[in-house]
Amino acid sequence: MVSAADSIRLAVLIDGDNTTPTIIEPLLAEIAKYGSATIKRAYGDWTTPNLRGWKEAVNAHAIQPMQQFTYTTGKNSTDSALIIDAMDLLYTGNVDGFCLVSSDSDFTKLASRLREAGKTVYGFGEPRTPHSLVAACDKFVYLDVLRRADKPKEPSAEEVDSTAPTPRSTSELRRDAKLVKLLRDGIDAASDDDGWANLGGVGSYVAKQAPDFDSRNWGFAKLVDLVTALDLFEVERSDEQGVQVREKPKARLADTPATKRATKRPAAKETAAKEPVAKKSVAKKSVAKRAAAERAGTRRA
Repeated sequence: MVSAADSIRLAVLIDGDNTTPTIIEPLLAEIAKYGSATIKRAYGDWTTPNLRGWKEAVNAHAIQPMQQFTYTTGKNSTDSALIIDAMDLLYTGNVDGFCLVSSDSDFTKLASRLREAGKTVYGFGEPRTPHSLVAACDKFVYLDVLRRADKPKEPSAEEVDSTAPTPRSTSELRRDAKLVKLLRDGIDAASDDDGWANLGGVGSYVAKQAPDFDSRNWGFAKLVDLVTALDLFEVERSDEQGVQVREKPKARLADTPATKRATKRPAAKETAAKEPVAKKSVAKKSVAKRAAAERAGTRRA
């Protein structure tokens, strides 16, 4: 049986000058989550020594190497070849989306143009990728995340990467103001009258606001694990509705200093309301005393 993802045809265009061949296997495994890679091309000047390692990768994964000679020093003709091919593929109408594998900001305009034509654009690049390219894609995945996922479960002492992030602690996650705001906004946008929101809807909203959002960036394989670790939200699982989340009441009350000030206002109003009552009671007592004094004087007379 063909799944929905298999029916989505994707063109994978790889900038060989800005990508290493060792990432290809986990990269294609990640792309398989979004659709079927019907077109796979890698661009570069294969006559240069720094691209020699690509031969095994392109042969093992049926990637078509696209030769582009460097005509002038300092000019990247590979980018132009990739952009021209992408536009040709766009107008042939044979694909539903594009996977641009590069960390080069020169592809920002290409990603924007492909999206304007109604195509889904997935970006893949290094953490140094300029924000302009990240924002131009529907979704952007950092290659570091794929490298960590591709590592063996029990690496040797020499292969241990001390920089590989572990799941962040609750305190560290809460200090990430951008993360907390994204999740709160997502829950608010997808919630019903009781404040409950489907986690899938929250994830879709957050992905539109931040294309590079990925729970793996914080060391969690699933979004539900990240939300649970924050400990700011209630999480409920059910077979019928899936995972539902909403903000905890305490978290809502302690959201901002303004909220804390607002909770003190009724007490101030209550004090202010008591003052006129006290003044009225004193005035009544004074009137009563004067009346009693007048009656006593009349009797003496």
